[in-house]
Amino acid sequence: MALIALFLCVSSVQAKELGNFGMTYRIAERDALAEIEERAKQVDWHKVLDKRKVENFQGPPDRVRLPRAKRNRSFPVDMTYTTEIDVPDGKGGVLYPKGYTFNPLDYVTYPKTLVVIDGTDPEQVKWFAASEYDKRLDVTLLLTGGSFGAVSKRISRPLFYADRKIVERLKLQAVPSVVRQKGRIMEVTEVKLTKGIGTPAQGRKESP
Repeated sequence: MALIALFLCVSSVQAKELGNFGMTYRIAERDALAEIEERAKQVDWHKVLDKRKVENFQGPPDRVRLPRAKRNRSFPVDMTYTTEIDVPDGKGGVLYPKGYTFNPLDYVTYPKTLVVIDGTDPEQVKWFAASEYDKRLDVTLLLTGGSFGAVSKRISRPLFYADRKIVERLKLQAVPSVVRQKGRIMEVTEVKLTKGIGTPAQGRKESP
């Protein structure tokens, strides 16, 4: 989102003396304060304030701050889930009873790639903006922290936040992390950044 700015402009016109042509009349100028007040009344302040609130948004209260990745490594995450309640089928019955265990990736394919960074770390923001992920439509960017407005100035794409449930469900331990589906599991790849450059360090991926 672009930074919200409000401008109340009062224009001035310079006149050049060209002489008198026909009858002349005194020009009745509007009161400048009255004009500004009238323009201010035309502004939907509720929308402006709401947008400013969005600009200053720091993420959900249950967000989890993660350390910067110290090495390149990948590890699998089993998405198997056990229902905590009876899941209705929409017809008055039960689709999945409480305690039913299943892996959602056995039934659906998740086409998106998730990239998780700490928006308070300038190097991570710089890394993402310069990476291939910023140009891909299949990538969703998640922040573990950082101001929505500040990060939006550097990255021109939708921003979302990773709350505690997302971090715990994907077993995220460090950032930047890239998450994508690999068959019946989700693969998390931590990326070590070259110090002071904000680009991925070269090297072989390590196992946990």
